[in-house]
Amino acid sequence: MLKLGILDFDTSHAVEFTKRLNQRDIDKDQFVDGAKIVIGCPGESKLSPERIAGYTEAMKKLEVPLVDKPTDMIGKVDVMMIEAVDGSVHYERARPFLEAGIPCFVDKPFACSVADARKIVELSAKKKLPIFSSSSLRFAPELVAYMADEKHGKVLGAMVYGPASQHERNPGLFHYGIHAVEVLYTLMGPGCQSVTCTSDKDVDVATGHWKDGRVATIRGTRTGTGAYGGTVFAEKATGPVIIGTKYIYRELLKKVVETYTTGKPPIDIAVTVEIVAFIEAALKSANNHGMVQKVEA
Repeated sequence: MLKLGILDFDTSHAVEFTKRLNQRDIDKDQFVDGAKIVIGCPGESKLSPERIAGYTEAMKKLEVPLVDKPTDMIGKVDVMMIEAVDGSVHYERARPFLEAGIPCFVDKPFACSVADARKIVELSAKKKLPIFSSSSLRFAPELVAYMADEKHGKVLGAMVYGPASQHERNPGLFHYGIHAVEVLYTLMGPGCQSVTCTSDKDVDVATGHWKDGRVATIRGTRTGTGAYGGTVFAEKATGPVIIGTKYIYRELLKKVVETYTTGKPPIDIAVTVEIVAFIEAALKSANNHGMVQKVEA
């Protein structure tokens, strides 16, 4: 069984992931086998420090041993889960573990710049360590089922929607819009060359142009319902994909266990870097009155 460490308790993921992996205080249909959180560090947060105390107490109730310093977990784990909500600190949080030869799962957003994303990838490659990052929405059962169904033919385009609350430390779509962007990339695959984005206080609308001529759009909303889904335009059918969230953590954690057991991530890390580049380009476009921006992964 894999021994996992978990760093930074400014997100509910620290508690929710632990419940599923350690099979505590949650319905059995949420259990994930093959790994256990054996140690944690509450860490620090420049984005939501007010969350740490409450989630630390929750982790204590789950009987997870805690340490004061992240580096105190080195030598005690097989894999680290980097959970900070703030994507801009993920490189600095992962670096000590990668340098020590410990592979990392880096929660969303992987990074808030292509430069940081590349540094994480390059250090992992240098140490010959598998690297995996993803929104849990990529593995939503409804989306997985749609992608496995060949009846609709090739996806030609999509209009995806989801909540996109913002924070200055995770600018643009990096904060919560990352989920809908990940859904878009699950449907379309990599290869986006340029993005244009219109942004207002209640919405971001980003449209990408793929190198094969396909076009797809994300609508990130900040008012109304917080539902996820979209309309998919395929060769043989056009229709909705409605995405539920009940089992998304369970399904993501299954992929985490699989990745660090086999050494083979379910997504090429180059795709993850392109997602960062897509969001970076969308932010530049939004800040430049919708001007077309290249996706430079």
